[in-house]
Amino acid sequence: MAPQLQPNPLSSMRVLQGDLGALSPALRDFIEQSARLCQPDSLHICDGSEEESRRVLALLEEQGMIKKLTKYENCWLARTDPRDVARVESKTVIVTEEQRDTVPTPTSGTSQLGRWMSEEEFEKAKNLRFPGCMKGRTMYVIPYSMGPVGSPLSKIGVQLTDSPYVVASMRVMTRMGSAVLETLGSEDFVMCLHSVGCPLPLKKSLVNNWPCNPELTLVAHIPDKRQIISFGSGYGGNSLLGKKCFALRIASRIAKEEGWLAEHMLILGLTSPAGVKRYVAAAFPSACGKTNLAMMRPSLPGWKVECVGDDIAWMKFDSQGRLRAINPENGFFGVAPGTSMKTNPNAMLTVQSNTIFTNVGETSDGGVFWEGLDETLPPGVSVTSWLGKTWKPGDKEPCAHPNSRFCAPAAQCPSMDKDWESPEGVPIDAIIFGGRRPEGVPLVYESFNWRHGVFVGAAMRSESTAAAEHKGKVIMHDPFAMRPFFGYNFGHYLSHWLSMERRPGLQLPRVFHVNWFRKDPAGGRFLWPGFGENARVLDWIFRRCAGGEEAERIARPSAVGYLPREGALDLGGLSEPVDTQALFHLPKAFWEKEAREIRAYLTEQVNVDLPAEIEEEMKGLEERVRGME
Repeated sequence: MAPQLQPNPLSSMRVLQGDLGALSPALRDFIEQSARLCQPDSLHICDGSEEESRRVLALLEEQGMIKKLTKYENCWLARTDPRDVARVESKTVIVTEEQRDTVPTPTSGTSQLGRWMSEEEFEKAKNLRFPGCMKGRTMYVIPYSMGPVGSPLSKIGVQLTDSPYVVASMRVMTRMGSAVLETLGSEDFVMCLHSVGCPLPLKKSLVNNWPCNPELTLVAHIPDKRQIISFGSGYGGNSLLGKKCFALRIASRIAKEEGWLAEHMLILGLTSPAGVKRYVAAAFPSACGKTNLAMMRPSLPGWKVECVGDDIAWMKFDSQGRLRAINPENGFFGVAPGTSMKTNPNAMLTVQSNTIFTNVGETSDGGVFWEGLDETLPPGVSVTSWLGKTWKPGDKEPCAHPNSRFCAPAAQCPSMDKDWESPEGVPIDAIIFGGRRPEGVPLVYESFNWRHGVFVGAAMRSESTAAAEHKGKVIMHDPFAMRPFFGYNFGHYLSHWLSMERRPGLQLPRVFHVNWFRKDPAGGRFLWPGFGENARVLDWIFRRCAGGEEAERIARPSAVGYLPREGALDLGGLSEPVDTQALFHLPKAFWEKEAREIRAYLTEQVNVDLPAEIEEEMKGLEERVRGME
C-alpha cells in the first residue's frame, strides 16, 4: 500500500530558518518529497553558525536530552534510551536490484559480509515507517561536506533529520552549513533522510527524554540512487549519516566506480629525528587502539606523531602516481572507556571543551567519568552512572556504557597535522592492518608485495568489540576492518584493491600488519607495553619504507611476511625488558589452524567471487606454514 502523502507540504509548513527558494531544484525536490512523506510541522535549513549551534544546544537542554557539564567549557552529556546504544548491524542493509551486487553468495547459511534487502522489501519497510513520522517536529536540513569544502577529494551530502542532537553532532563531525550549499550549487549530492520515529504527540513516554523507536530501527543504503535512509535510532553511526553510512558504505561504492579507496583507516604523519616525514594509513576494528595510535605521543626521543584522522580515510592516486589521503571527517567520535592521560593524553586534552559526551558517567562536580579514566575521585565527589544510578568504584555494573562516546572537534587536538585539511590530501607511504590477537600473531610483519598485502587485509581477524551488538570476546573475521561497512560485494572489493597493481605508474604503499595485544600464554599479561612505545614499531616501518640496503638489513622473511631481524627494533630505554622471541614466535600449530580458518571463511563467505589472486596467496600461506619447523 502506498504511503499517504500530503498534497502541498511546503506551503503549509513554517520555515524557521533559511530560504527554500535559494536552493537548487534537485535539493528543493528532495526536501519537498521527504516533507510530503514525513509531515514535519516546520523546516530549518542549517547554516552552521555559532549562533545556530548555541540555539540548538539550548533547545536540547530545554528538552532534557543533554545536560551542561559545568567543569568544562561548552561540554554536554547525553544519556540515551538503553535500547539505543550502538550500531545495529542486524538492522543495517544495502538495497540493490541483485543480492550479489551487495554480498557474495555463501556456500551455506547467510552472509557475514553485509545484509541485503530487495527493492520491494525496502519500499514496504519505508512505507511502514516513514509516513507522518515527523509530525509535531522540525525537519532540519543539514548540508555537509565530507572532506575540506571544495577539495577535489571531497563529496557533499544533505541530511534531513528531526533530531536536534544529530544537528549538534553533525556540526562537530562534518563541515556543515552555508559554505557547503554555495559549493554544491546544482551538483549531485548524497541524499540522507533520518527520523527518530517518534511523531508528536508521543504514544509512549520516553526514557531519558531520548526519542527512538528500536522495534522499527532500520538503516538502509541505496547506492544506485546515492541515498541513505535511517529510521528509529538517534545514536551515533545510525543517525550521523555522514559517518559510516556515507563515508564508508556509500563512498566505497563511489570509490570503486571512480577508481579510489574509501577505508576504515586512521591517517597519521610520522617525523623522524632527522626531520624526514612519512604518512601512514592504518585499519583497526573499533576499540582496538585506532584513536590512541592516531594521537600517540611517541616514547622514542626525537620522533613526532601528528594526526590527520582517527577513523576514515579517502585515498586517491594523484597524477604522479602517489596515493593521497584525506580525512573526510571534521571531528572525533571516540570510544570513551579506556581513554586516559596514560593511554591517550591528546584525546583527553581535545575533549576539554566543545564536546558532546554520550552514555558516560557524570561526577557531582560537573565532570565525566568512565572505566579506564585512571583518575582518583576527589573526596566528596560522587558519580552517577550512564543509567542514572549512583555508582562507586568496585560496583559490578559499569559506570559508562562500553560503547560510550565523545564527539569533539578535530581542530582542538594538540597533535593535529598542519596539513590535515590539505585539499590535495597527504601522501601515503604505508598501509597498516591490525587487530586484537591474544596469541600466535607477531607484533609486526610486512607483506611480501601488494597482492600479498591485499590478502593480509582480507585475512584480518580480531576480538569482537562493543561498537556493535556482539557480546563477549570471540575472535571474529574482520577483513580490512570493513566487515560491517562494505558498500558492495566483498569479492568485487578485493578485485578493486588488486586492480591497483595493474594500473601503470602507481607508487604502491608498503603493507604491514601489527598486533599490540599478544599475551604471555602462561601468565596472561601483554607481551608488549603498547601506547607510546608503539613508536618503536612505527620506526621499523618507517625505515622499511625508505628502501635500500638498510631496509633490507632490518628484515627477514618468514611464513607470514617479513619480520624484523633480531635487534632491528629500537628497544632502548624501555622501563621493562621485552621478550622479542615470544613476540615474534610463529607456532606451527597455531598457523596451521589459522590458515584452515581463513580458507574456510573465504571459501564459505566469498565463494565464487573470491579473486584467483587471493586463492593463490592462500595456497602460498598454506605451503609456507607446512614448511615451518
